[in-house]
Amino acid sequence: MTLSNSTILATGGASGIGFALAQQLLQRGNRVIVCGRGAESLAHAQAIEPALVTRICDVTDAESRRALIDWIAAEHPDLSVVFNNAGVQYRRSFTGDHALDDLEQEVAVNFTAPVQLIGEILPLLRRQKQAVIVNVTSGLAFAPMADVPVYCAAKAALHSFTLTLRHQLRHTAVKVVEMVPPIVDTGLGGNTRSDGTKNAGMMSPDAFATEALALLEEGHDEVLVGLSVGTRQHGEKLFQRMNGN
Repeated sequence: MTLSNSTILATGGASGIGFALAQQLLQRGNRVIVCGRGAESLAHAQAIEPALVTRICDVTDAESRRALIDWIAAEHPDLSVVFNNAGVQYRRSFTGDHALDDLEQEVAVNFTAPVQLIGEILPLLRRQKQAVIVNVTSGLAFAPMADVPVYCAAKAALHSFTLTLRHQLRHTAVKVVEMVPPIVDTGLGGNTRSDGTKNAGMMSPDAFATEALALLEEGHDEVLVGLSVGTRQHGEKLFQRMNGN
């Protein structure tokens, strides 16, 4: 796979992993569109990388998502790569009184919105000679952390969906890839690390993007980086070690 001279969309691309990927994709000579809910964060990203194309979009909102796709179809009909990167993570305990706070948003951002976006944008992607969908999951999809249970479950659901989508599209020109970050130093989770990851080293977003894009260009269906290699291999066998008693 050659990631150059393409038009690429990255959701949640104004910060963290998404922004690091966008920067390196720009360096490869691509047109990169990043979308997000916040005008301020998008403006900040574009101030750093003036070549970025930015678009306000709440991917969990049907009208906002439809407006994004209509705009892309009109202004960037050659779009051929989509990174479903937007994500949120909340610590929650079902032993307390607030276990269900923001539950629908967490599930929507991490799972249902990517599924809906894929379903709505596939007709455009299938017009291209070659296209790629990259779903960004997490090593925690395979070995969950108990204090972020809904995040882990939603990422596990996206992993499962990615497997079946790849199978369904296997005879089309649309390639489906799962990109699996380890613990990356971003603002995910409100800059509060999960208890079980406090002793694990974090990878910088730039280092992650460098390794992930190199593996993506090699044609891997699963782009496993850093600690995610181990969690993918051993899965729930790591649960007790990661979560303690």
